[in-house]
Amino acid sequence: MASKWLGGKSGASSEWAGFIDRGVSIEGKVVIAGMFRIDGELKGSIVSDHGLLLGENAHVEGQIDANDVTIAGRFDGHIFAKERVEIQAKGVVTGDIHSPCLIIQPGGILDGQCHMLSATKQEAPLTIPIRSSVQA
Repeated sequence: MASKWLGGKSGASSEWAGFIDRGVSIEGKVVIAGMFRIDGELKGSIVSDHGLLLGENAHVEGQIDANDVTIAGRFDGHIFAKERVEIQAKGVVTGDIHSPCLIIQPGGILDGQCHMLSATKQEAPLTIPIRSSVQA
Protein backbone atom coordinates (compact mmCIF):
# COMPACT_ATOMS: atom_id res chain seq x y z
CA MET A 1 0.00 0.00 0.00
CA ALA A 2 2.88 2.42 0.70
CA SER A 3 4.09 2.20 -2.90
CA LYS A 4 0.62 3.24 -4.06
CA TRP A 5 0.67 6.24 -1.72
CA LEU A 6 4.06 7.33 -3.05
CA GLY A 7 3.05 7.21 -6.70
CA GLY A 8 4.77 3.91 -7.50
CA LYS A 9 7.87 4.11 -5.30
CA SER A 10 8.74 1.00 -3.39
CA GLY A 11 11.05 0.11 -0.56
CA ALA A 12 9.91 2.79 1.87
CA SER A 13 11.58 1.99 5.17
CA SER A 14 9.47 4.21 7.43
CA GLU A 15 6.12 3.25 8.82
CA TRP A 16 3.02 5.18 7.72
CA ALA A 17 1.65 7.40 10.49
CA GLY A 18 -1.56 8.29 8.63
CA PHE A 19 -3.20 10.65 6.17
CA ILE A 20 -5.57 13.59 5.74
CA ASP A 21 -8.17 12.69 3.11
CA ARG A 22 -10.10 14.81 0.58
CA GLY A 23 -12.79 16.95 2.12
CA VAL A 24 -10.81 17.51 5.34
CA SER A 25 -9.59 21.02 6.16
CA ILE A 26 -7.16 21.71 9.02
CA GLU A 27 -5.62 24.92 10.33
CA GLY A 28 -2.68 24.95 12.76
CA LYS A 29 0.52 23.02 13.46
CA VAL A 30 0.78 19.30 12.65
CA VAL A 31 3.64 17.25 14.13
CA ILE A 32 4.06 13.81 12.56
CA ALA A 33 6.04 10.74 13.63
CA GLY A 34 6.33 8.60 10.49
CA MET A 35 5.41 8.82 6.81
CA PHE A 36 2.29 10.92 6.14
CA ARG A 37 0.04 11.71 3.16
CA ILE A 38 -2.18 14.77 2.70
CA ASP A 39 -5.01 14.88 0.14
CA GLY A 40 -7.07 17.57 1.88
CA GLU A 41 -6.46 21.20 2.78
CA LEU A 42 -4.05 22.39 5.45
CA LYS A 43 -3.08 25.91 6.46
CA GLY A 44 -0.22 26.16 8.95
CA SER A 45 2.98 24.25 9.60
CA ILE A 46 3.96 20.60 9.24
CA VAL A 47 6.90 19.08 11.13
CA SER A 48 8.08 15.54 10.40
CA ASP A 49 11.31 13.59 10.84
CA HIS A 50 10.21 11.30 8.01
CA GLY A 51 8.58 11.67 4.59
CA LEU A 52 5.59 13.73 3.58
CA LEU A 53 3.48 13.27 0.45
CA LEU A 54 1.05 15.90 -0.80
CA GLY A 55 -1.35 14.02 -3.09
CA GLU A 56 -2.95 15.40 -6.26
CA ASN A 57 -5.93 16.81 -4.30
CA ALA A 58 -3.82 18.46 -1.59
CA HIS A 59 -3.73 22.22 -1.10
CA VAL A 60 -1.30 23.22 1.64
CA GLU A 61 -0.31 26.75 2.71
CA GLY A 62 2.41 27.42 5.25
CA GLN A 63 5.71 25.79 6.14
CA ILE A 64 7.00 22.22 5.88
CA ASP A 65 9.97 20.87 7.86
CA ALA A 66 10.63 17.23 6.88
CA ASN A 67 13.27 14.81 5.62
CA ASP A 68 11.68 14.00 2.26
CA VAL A 69 8.80 15.89 0.58
CA THR A 70 6.91 14.73 -2.52
CA ILE A 71 4.36 17.11 -4.04
CA ALA A 72 1.70 16.02 -6.52
CA GLY A 73 -0.82 18.71 -5.47
CA ARG A 74 -0.45 22.40 -4.61
CA PHE A 75 1.82 23.99 -1.99
CA ASP A 76 2.25 27.69 -1.14
CA GLY A 77 4.94 28.65 1.36
CA HIS A 78 8.37 27.48 2.53
CA ILE A 79 9.80 23.96 2.45
CA PHE A 80 12.82 22.89 4.53
CA ALA A 81 13.83 19.34 3.58
CA LYS A 82 16.86 17.55 5.02
CA GLU A 83 17.12 15.03 2.16
CA ARG A 84 15.08 15.96 -0.94
CA VAL A 85 12.03 17.57 -2.51
CA GLU A 86 10.27 16.10 -5.53
CA ILE A 87 7.64 17.99 -7.52
CA GLN A 88 5.65 15.49 -9.56
CA ALA A 89 4.02 16.11 -12.97
CA LYS A 90 0.85 17.72 -11.55
CA GLY A 91 2.57 19.37 -8.60
CA VAL A 92 2.69 23.15 -8.17
CA VAL A 93 4.93 24.89 -5.62
CA THR A 94 4.80 28.63 -5.04
CA GLY A 95 7.44 29.75 -2.57
CA ASP A 96 10.91 28.84 -1.36
CA ILE A 97 12.54 25.42 -1.14
CA HIS A 98 15.58 24.72 1.06
CA SER A 99 16.98 21.26 0.28
CA PRO A 100 20.18 19.50 -0.83
CA CYS A 101 18.22 17.76 -3.63
CA LEU A 102 15.38 19.02 -5.85
CA ILE A 103 13.66 16.91 -8.50
CA ILE A 104 11.05 18.44 -10.82
CA GLN A 105 9.24 15.94 -13.04
CA PRO A 106 8.14 17.13 -16.53
CA GLY A 107 4.96 19.16 -16.00
CA GLY A 108 5.81 20.07 -12.40
CA ILE A 109 5.90 23.79 -11.58
CA LEU A 110 8.10 25.75 -9.19
CA ASP A 111 7.41 29.49 -8.91
CA GLY A 112 9.89 30.72 -6.33
CA GLN A 113 13.45 30.21 -5.20
CA CYS A 114 15.39 27.06 -4.50
CA HIS A 115 18.20 27.19 -1.96
CA MET A 116 20.39 24.15 -2.60
CA LEU A 117 22.00 23.16 0.67
CA SER A 118 25.27 21.29 0.66
CA ALA A 119 25.06 17.94 2.40
CA THR A 120 28.21 18.80 4.35
CA LYS A 121 27.95 22.56 4.81
CA GLN A 122 24.41 23.87 5.30
CA GLU A 123 25.29 27.45 6.23
CA ALA A 124 26.25 28.51 2.66
CA PRO A 125 23.30 27.77 0.31
CA LEU A 126 23.30 28.35 -3.43
CA THR A 127 20.22 30.39 -4.40
CA ILE A 128 18.64 29.84 -7.81
CA PRO A 129 15.59 31.98 -8.73
CA ILE A 130 13.14 30.04 -10.91
CA ARG A 131 10.01 31.25 -12.69
CA SER A 132 7.77 29.00 -14.72
CA SER A 133 6.76 30.05 -18.23
CA VAL A 134 3.84 27.59 -18.25
CA GLN A 135 0.48 28.94 -17.10
CA ALA A 136 -1.49 26.59 -14.86
